[in-house]
Amino acid sequence: MCTVCGCGTATVEGEKKPGAEGQAAHDHHHHDHDHAHDRHHHHHDHVHGEGGEVIDFGASLAGAHVPGLSQERIVRIERDILSKNDAYARDNRAYFAERGVLALNLVSSPGSGKTTLLVRAINDLKEKLAVAVIEGDQQTSNDAERIRATGAPAIQINTGKGCHLDAHMVGHALESLDLRKGGVLFIENVGNLVCPAAFDLGEAHKVVVLSVTEGEDKPLKYPDMFAAADLMLLNKADLLPHLSFDVGKCLANALKVNPHLQTLVVSATTGEGMAAFYAWIEARAALAASRAGVAKAT
Repeated sequence: MCTVCGCGTATVEGEKKPGAEGQAAHDHHHHDHDHAHDRHHHHHDHVHGEGGEVIDFGASLAGAHVPGLSQERIVRIERDILSKNDAYARDNRAYFAERGVLALNLVSSPGSGKTTLLVRAINDLKEKLAVAVIEGDQQTSNDAERIRATGAPAIQINTGKGCHLDAHMVGHALESLDLRKGGVLFIENVGNLVCPAAFDLGEAHKVVVLSVTEGEDKPLKYPDMFAAADLMLLNKADLLPHLSFDVGKCLANALKVNPHLQTLVVSATTGEGMAAFYAWIEARAALAASRAGVAKAT
């Protein structure tokens, strides 16, 4: 579990320019998420960067991996961390619901083609829906730059040694993101099929991306992630003629873990199956907007 895996410093780019001395007090008035920071007394040090620079959150879990720590104590720490995360997630969810925004948490192992799939989806959907992206990686802003090239606004969160995004990070990123009412927010999580399963970000759905270059038994090896997801995209279908990969076996394994999981076989390269993914998104985006009484975003 993440409390003993070494999660540490997280940084978010693109917040306000600092004052004369290079630091400024953070403005906690953008949305209801910010009040949760005071409610839960969650303190952190951060520096406001210029332009694309980053803001340091501080190591919220530093030192959690302590020799001699009892299992009972570890469990209590885990519960406390998840409880605080869930409070931030509720604030994020309320923020999305008020604005009629469909938030999707995209999760996968590294190399599944998640960013390529996201770039294609944005290019194909941007004439119909207002799209924004939060990018999670341990280092670099490479993926956020790829997203911005589509014209969609994107905020990069660098988690440092952290292996997942949490709701607190996402809430801060929302303060700097141009999130249109009635639109779609894609949250591209850090490549990891373990810890992101446990951390609610306030999203409407987790979408797990699995590529055919991985094993058919991935859902059985990482059941928590597939159990938490509502949709599985089996990506890189264009490579199937060159691989020994049993699609039917993979889908059956996923359904053993989660009988309610919806599955689509897609290729971000050729576009195979992507129309069905877009229809899935559009239907849920329309429902989110209608519940909030928001006119369709353009």
